[in-house]
Amino acid sequence: MSLKRKQKRKLITDTQIHETDTGSPQVQIAILTKEITLLTEHLQMHKKDHSARRGLLGKVAQRRKLLTYLRMNKPQDYQKVLETHGLKR
Repeated sequence: MSLKRKQKRKLITDTQIHETDTGSPQVQIAILTKEITLLTEHLQMHKKDHSARRGLLGKVAQRRKLLTYLRMNKPQDYQKVLETHGLKR
């Protein structure tokens, strides 16, 4: 249900701004988006897994905060992240 180390490393290398970037909002949003899709698939099969649902809501809220930060401070990066991950406004 969680991301494997190789999957996370690939997401980081695909979205990082520079070589040592592992914590920029763009990278964090990419990782959270992947985790959200995995949890959503899990919850479609296991509808009564309430602890996973609570974790999903926390990840969605964290991603929303990061997107708000990008929208306010770096509008060009915000648009790019929305297009890259297929997110709505």
